[in-house]
Amino acid sequence: MATKELGIILHGATGRICSTQHLHNALAPICTEGGLPVGDDMIVPRLLLVGRNDRRLAEIATANQVANWTTDLDAALADPDYPVFFEAAATHQRLATLGKAITAGKHIYTEKPVAPTVAEGLDLLADVETAGLKHGAVEDKLYLPVFQKLSGLIESGFFGRIVGFRLEFGWWVFDGKGVESQRPSWNYKSTGGGGLLSDMHPHWRYVIENMLGPIRQVAATAWTAQPERIDEAGAAYAVDVEDSTTTLIELENGAFGTILSSWATRVRRDDLVTFHVDGTEGSAVAGLRRCWAQSAADTPMVRGFDLGAEANTGKDGTDYLDDWREVPETVAYKNPYRVGWEGFIRHIVADAPFVSDLRAGIRDVQLAEACSQSAEERAWVPLPQH
Repeated sequence: MATKELGIILHGATGRICSTQHLHNALAPICTEGGLPVGDDMIVPRLLLVGRNDRRLAEIATANQVANWTTDLDAALADPDYPVFFEAAATHQRLATLGKAITAGKHIYTEKPVAPTVAEGLDLLADVETAGLKHGAVEDKLYLPVFQKLSGLIESGFFGRIVGFRLEFGWWVFDGKGVESQRPSWNYKSTGGGGLLSDMHPHWRYVIENMLGPIRQVAATAWTAQPERIDEAGAAYAVDVEDSTTTLIELENGAFGTILSSWATRVRRDDLVTFHVDGTEGSAVAGLRRCWAQSAADTPMVRGFDLGAEANTGKDGTDYLDDWREVPETVAYKNPYRVGWEGFIRHIVADAPFVSDLRAGIRDVQLAEACSQSAEERAWVPLPQH
């Protein structure tokens, strides 16, 4: 088996997502293990880290055994030894940066959102396809083991006819006044590309449509629960984007569902995100780590509210968690970002199919855009296929 290198530029390498997930948990292990088998070849990523802070770049490079890094993006793009460009830097600069990479003749793989608007995303797609380059968008949650379990239940017919779903996500993000905020201030500013819809609904689009089928239309509300926050310098600023949303979704198959997302809610559920699917023959709920299912045969008979002797305890004598069964592990865990990279590398080297391309990324933006329009107009908004 011949060993071949594939040069990959990682832009935004000092950011948490890039340094932790894409580098430390995905590409660095592939390098450490001697590469990725693709056909008769072993493909070894040759990495070039690009960022603005030379000290942090040096630290991250050393920690992950990467030899090359630079603060000069233009020089990196001009290097023919690196045909692949990965974008994970500031959201509001992404479109221009990807444009420069396409002009430089690089295949592109990018974090979300791939563009600020659907129209700009379609222009980007036209540019990259005119240039004859390959493209991909990060859709990591497709590869979470629990969501794969949920997909397996759907494919097996466990649910029968799916009648509805509920996706809940979020936690309490401190405003920085008494406790330091866990999220950067740009997440709460329109100038930085912030907002919960653009941040998280692209994820929910590919999760829902890949499992349950196409979305027909949406109706959404969006609001700001915490209107003032403290930034990294200790200065107060006004939040001008939404931090809480509720979305009603109609699928093409006639089923309805909801997405409840908030950075201003305290967690009292199985996990930070839960995806609950109901069907005529059974139901299941998946968190980030575990998946539980209840068949029709195991469904308890509920006749209504019982406010008798147990009313003061808050219980009616039925343990509603008792008749759920955990879906067992079937495959060994692999980091979902690594699964994405392995698929994209095979797409680059061997032209293997890659479902998460720019078209998918644009569809992700389309859901966020439609929800923003719906929240503003207080009306249903269709989600046609492009």
